[in-house]
Amino acid sequence: MSANLSRAVTPRRRRAPRWASNSIAIAFCIVWIFPVYWMINTAFKPRSEILTPTPLFVPTHPSIENFIVAVTQTGFVTDLRNSIVVAGGTVILSIALGFFAAAAVSRFRFRGRRTIMVVILAVQMLPGTALLIPTFLLFNAAGLLGNFFGLMLAYVAAVLPFSIWVMRGFFLAVPKEIEEAAMVDGANTWVILTRVLFPLVAPGVIATSIFAFIAAWNDYLVAYTFMKDQAMYTLPVWLASFTTPTTGTDVGGQMAGSVLFSLPVIIFFLIIQRNLVAGMSAGAVKG
Repeated sequence: MSANLSRAVTPRRRRAPRWASNSIAIAFCIVWIFPVYWMINTAFKPRSEILTPTPLFVPTHPSIENFIVAVTQTGFVTDLRNSIVVAGGTVILSIALGFFAAAAVSRFRFRGRRTIMVVILAVQMLPGTALLIPTFLLFNAAGLLGNFFGLMLAYVAAVLPFSIWVMRGFFLAVPKEIEEAAMVDGANTWVILTRVLFPLVAPGVIATSIFAFIAAWNDYLVAYTFMKDQAMYTLPVWLASFTTPTTGTDVGGQMAGSVLFSLPVIIFFLIIQRNLVAGMSAGAVKG
């Protein structure tokens, strides 16, 4: 009798913390997603509903006028193209450099290897704003200001430590017997890196590409500081054009521009997520 009672009480005791943790998780999700909802909500409001003293959680007369204003804003198409070029170049460079650097520090034995990893970790801990002025002076002396290549190098320098650390963990998870088997079959170092190791560490490559894309796409400070010509600004700088000293801030247009600005990141993540899951599933199967 006592045994049956303890069995009946135990699941209830386990069920209570689960409900509590789920409730806390739901509360955190609501707090996190509310600013995103308010941005989308404001983007569809006409100006008369945006300036009401009482907040409207659902637009009474939804309109796409703010999106039309955002798309027709000066520099939208040009800055969109610039952002795509800069973010795409940053992803390619960070993957290429991070892949070979991670392969070197994880697969090859040389003096100072651990020191390099400590330095990489220390650089990652530094705030980006602290490095802005030294980087600006260095790039100015090298003639890299005011062009996309210099801007991409600045972003690559910021995301490369993270890329190396993440890819290094994936390299260390690959058994060395796979490389030895490839060497027995006559494969050289280049073939082993590109055809054997690269598919196995593909999830790490994809994870770092997401980080590099978001870092390059969302940055405002470096793009505004390094670019001299307004025709070479990126979308984060374009978002600031909705605020002027004379007319103030066009809240509706800025929120609509923010929604349009967020869409490429979401699309890129959804596309990469499929490959990430597929790569992790393929790596979990042992032949």
